Amino acid sequence: MLKHLTIKNYALIRHLELEPSAHLNVVTGETGAGKSIMLGAIGLLMGNRAETKVLWDENEKCVTEGVFNIKDYKLKSFFKSEDLDYDDNTVIRREISPGGKSRAFINDTPVTLEVMKRVGSLLMDIHSQHETLLLGNQSFQLKLIDAYAENQLLLEQYAEVWSEYLKAKKEYETLTSEAETLRQEADYIRFQLDELTKANFEENEQSTLESEIKIMEHAEEIKNRFQTVLELLSRSEYASRSSLSEARSHLQSVSSYADKYSGLFQRLDSVLIELDDLLGEIENEEERIEFDPERSEFVKERLSVLYRLLKKHRAADLKELLVIQENLREKDSITSNVDEALSKAKNAFDTADKKVRTLAAKISDTRKKTLKPLSNQLVKLLQEVGILNATLQIDVQPTEPTSTGIDKIDILFSANKGIAPRPLAQVASGGEFSRLMFCIKYVMAEKTAMPTLILDEIDSGISGEVAIKLGNLMKSMSKTHQLITISHLPQVAAKGDAHYFVYKDNSAAKTMSNIRELKKEERIQEIAKMIGGENPSKIALQNAQELLTV
Repeated sequence: MLKHLTIKNYALIRHLELEPSAHLNVVTGETGAGKSIMLGAIGLLMGNRAETKVLWDENEKCVTEGVFNIKDYKLKSFFKSEDLDYDDNTVIRREISPGGKSRAFINDTPVTLEVMKRVGSLLMDIHSQHETLLLGNQSFQLKLIDAYAENQLLLEQYAEVWSEYLKAKKEYETLTSEAETLRQEADYIRFQLDELTKANFEENEQSTLESEIKIMEHAEEIKNRFQTVLELLSRSEYASRSSLSEARSHLQSVSSYADKYSGLFQRLDSVLIELDDLLGEIENEEERIEFDPERSEFVKERLSVLYRLLKKHRAADLKELLVIQENLREKDSITSNVDEALSKAKNAFDTADKKVRTLAAKISDTRKKTLKPLSNQLVKLLQEVGILNATLQIDVQPTEPTSTGIDKIDILFSANKGIAPRPLAQVASGGEFSRLMFCIKYVMAEKTAMPTLILDEIDSGISGEVAIKLGNLMKSMSKTHQLITISHLPQVAAKGDAHYFVYKDNSAAKTMSNIRELKKEERIQEIAKMIGGENPSKIALQNAQELLTV
């Protein structure tokens, strides 16, 4: 439920704070005082669009914040799935900057408006005069019936088997559509795979072969160069190795005279050691260089096969070609076993389909059992709120399985005697729709842990005894659910556990809307004004007192 509401710099609201009762809260005030403005601000917490023109002061940001106690809503798993920090007292905040930038937060974590909408819809249910359009919505009508039938557990089970069904169906349909193509491609896939398998290339073979052929093609030049290097460094009369060795002997002779000389000797000694190691490697390489025509022909042929296969498969290198070979191997496995795989996928789909239909039939049975008692209860409630000749029936038609089951629901309604019930979208006035929506939410509240319910003039178009009955229903409903209702009816206002009065403050340079909770004597005065006008008579005051004590 909503524990605390703060609205800053929104439309006519400079700063407003509200700590509503856990039960029935009534908001009254003159037309245009700002009651619906407050609803607009609350709508921001449900992810509704915002514009900079809503700023009371165009130089400051607008902030709307609600603190909700959600301990009994069982939302921990939902918060986890949305990667949000859970808290029994969850804070939702929306900010709109003067530049028009909108930001949303849940427990101080920035979120998208889409996430805010999902969370907000679980915490608040705002009934506006436009919301009654939902009554003609198939999804809404199913939710009503499922709530009445207490199908939550069955629906959770159905969601799981439906997900399995969709997965099995997709796999089967995909394999079915590809099966014939795979059969046709089987021979070509096998040919390509055999060709690559026969070539039997290893992962680093391309670079090894390319390096080897380059050496073979320049073998004579390489051998000559190595021999020249050896001649210069070690084999000739004036070879560098001999000169360095002689120089080493001279440095060795003086190395004992000073540490510095010893260091010079050691450095030259290291040079000779490194030179000897280098000469050894050069001699080894020089001896290994031999032109082998047969080996050269083999390497050229091997590279020719490789380059042809790279071009054929449009591969950049051998590594990519080996990936293509592995993919062909997987395709070959599929094409070789396509009938077996198709049979397996068909069995999995049939099993999933049977599960879906069995559970959907069970849900359908529970729905059908509730139709009559639900219709009877709604008609009774409609009569209590003044639609004395109301008739309502719920039509169910079977359909192929969908995400909601195998039922197509249509609620048919008539408010007038002798007029056959018709689909909701085709009948009922605005006032009748509002009362029907209230009766539906009254029924749903008995069966579910509904969020805070906010009603915007749901009592429009009624008066007298019917208004008293509507107030009593709201009072009854608020014993287990938090209600905030905007009303013009004294009969409803008198039933509130808390009564808030919205008014315009024109004392400053710019008009502001304010709200305050009325004390007992103030409530009598306000309700009397709702009965008899700005200057209520003694009778109006007595009537107000009587309404509050009933």
